[in-house]
Amino acid sequence: MISPAAQTALQDWLSAQKAMKGASANTIAAYSHDLTHFLAFMTRHRGEEQGLTRLATVGVPEMRAWMAACRSEGLGARSLARRLSAVKSFYRWLSRRQSFDATAVLATRTPRFERKLPRPLSVDAARDLIDNCELESQTPWVAARDAAVVTLLYGCGLRISEALSLTGAELPLGEVLRITGKGGKERIVPVIAPARAAVAEYARLCPYEHDAQMPLFRGVRGGALGPRAVQKLVAGVRTRLGLPASVTPHAMRHSFATHLLNAGGDLRAIQELLGHASLSTTQAYTAVDTVHLMEVYRRAHPKA
Repeated sequence: MISPAAQTALQDWLSAQKAMKGASANTIAAYSHDLTHFLAFMTRHRGEEQGLTRLATVGVPEMRAWMAACRSEGLGARSLARRLSAVKSFYRWLSRRQSFDATAVLATRTPRFERKLPRPLSVDAARDLIDNCELESQTPWVAARDAAVVTLLYGCGLRISEALSLTGAELPLGEVLRITGKGGKERIVPVIAPARAAVAEYARLCPYEHDAQMPLFRGVRGGALGPRAVQKLVAGVRTRLGLPASVTPHAMRHSFATHLLNAGGDLRAIQELLGHASLSTTQAYTAVDTVHLMEVYRRAHPKA
């Protein structure tokens, strides 16, 4: 049971995250789940409703007990770190509004976990994947559509949701696209000639009218093409080419970033192209590049 005051504070904080930081609906839902879990635990652990005055007294023992409970539920270090980040953000906001010292919560150590590096394709594998997309369907317009979608993912570094949210108003594709990404943030993305050509060919063959308000990419029955269809497409091509399970639609976005970096691209520019809010997210690709360089070093150096 969460006290009405704590529930109101939580909803106010969620509204602030959406209004001030442009948090997406999925992010808001995750925050709500994480904070509800925390507040409910504190109620059970302390044996009474946790109003704002009581929440202000949460100390190190309670934080340790909560984290231990999360781990006992099978929560991994990465997920616990995310949950703790939400709690800290909420407490930072609440302590300013209620004028209390939140040091015990804010100083809680984030559990260590090994960050997963992006797993990009090689340049040749990315090219082979795109070239083979058309072989997954015997219907010419569907084959052209599949090639166009995957070419956009790799050629522009789009998230699958961003590619599938494009509408007929984008036709014919120009040299840049205005993309609305996570949190409603807009960015300008250059469109390479092969991507423009692939989309133009799909548009020419597609049997459905390209209304400005309708999705650009259509399913076989004319509705919006869904992400699951693209995931199945890539899985089919991946199996045929003998590529690893890490090859997914999102891996094309990773490949876009890694190949740009390997070619000498500026990290800040790549951050803008990907729509990352933080440079630290983009910096994961420098680690990928370092891993690649070390592999080359070990293979090539006579003393390695």
